[in-house]
Amino acid sequence: MATIAKNSAGNWKAIIRKRGWPATIKTFRTKRDAQDWARRVEDEMVRGVYIDRAPSERMTLKDALHRYLTDVSPTKGKGAAAREKNTAKPMLNFFGRYSLAAITPQMIAEYRDQRLRTPSERTGKPLSGNTVRLELALLSHVFTIAIQEWGIGLPQNPVALIRKPKTPRPRDRRITREEEARLLEECRTHSNPMLYWIVVLAIETAMRKSEILNLVKNQVDLKKRVVHLPETKNGTVRNVPLSKGAVEVLRSAINHPIRPTDTDLIFWGDAKDAINNHRKAYDFAEAWEKARNSAGLEGLHFHDLRHEAVSRMVEAGFGDQEVAAISGHKSMQMLKRYTHLRAEDLVLKLDRLMEMES
Repeated sequence: MATIAKNSAGNWKAIIRKRGWPATIKTFRTKRDAQDWARRVEDEMVRGVYIDRAPSERMTLKDALHRYLTDVSPTKGKGAAAREKNTAKPMLNFFGRYSLAAITPQMIAEYRDQRLRTPSERTGKPLSGNTVRLELALLSHVFTIAIQEWGIGLPQNPVALIRKPKTPRPRDRRITREEEARLLEECRTHSNPMLYWIVVLAIETAMRKSEILNLVKNQVDLKKRVVHLPETKNGTVRNVPLSKGAVEVLRSAINHPIRPTDTDLIFWGDAKDAINNHRKAYDFAEAWEKARNSAGLEGLHFHDLRHEAVSRMVEAGFGDQEVAAISGHKSMQMLKRYTHLRAEDLVLKLDRLMEMES
């Protein structure tokens, strides 16, 4: 039976001591509220469903996000903390002052809809559904970690109860050999040869932009024709085999006569990091856009080159496991999203198969 007592401040304190449960205490302004709460808690204890909500009422989302970004994000790999700190900013503005217990599915749905109407700082268009999905995924993981690891009493993860924005259809942009030739010619004539080397390396290896730009000399073995990637986006170590074309551009980059002596970056830039005074990687975004547009390929994204490389590997007869080992995809489902085979190439392959059988 609960003990209900009035304290010196004139409030009513309810104390529940039940065998097998820790003592539970809560203060209310009225005796009736204290009695109602005590009856509900005792009933939940009898049924074995009681959850101590006090921690979730004390912890604000701002506190939870700070703890998450400090303790959890750094375990996800290089750059995760910085990326998730940026992703968390709109959530802090919207939910920051609320306790975890006060955040409802209805509030999260309102946040979702508001973000889908928010113009992107880069394009001015409304944020994509995928951008908002990533924000909701981070918010959901914060709640999951709070419930499972921090002992924050919540009956459920409120993010799991709302509809997520639709996932956009995977890009299926392929470049033809003629388009590739135009693109490479534009890159080749650029004043900085690194633009051409980077584009060739992307097409030849299926490496991500970040993997290419972070390459340092000791990761490249031109004799064995392998690039070692100790840190990748999905947290795995990967060795990427090099085609003859990839070896050629890497050798040119490493042996470039004006290579500075103060960096081991393969593709170095002039700018330096303000904190450690190290050179940053070559920022080729503007040069890429100019070359791409001059080649008449305005709709082409740099990341499409990775799609193209993966698709070509499949067309060349590489198995799924072999392609995944090269590209670094963890799941066959994700690899499938990156693979877009041309129907005309499949027709030719089908004809060759029929000829062999006949």
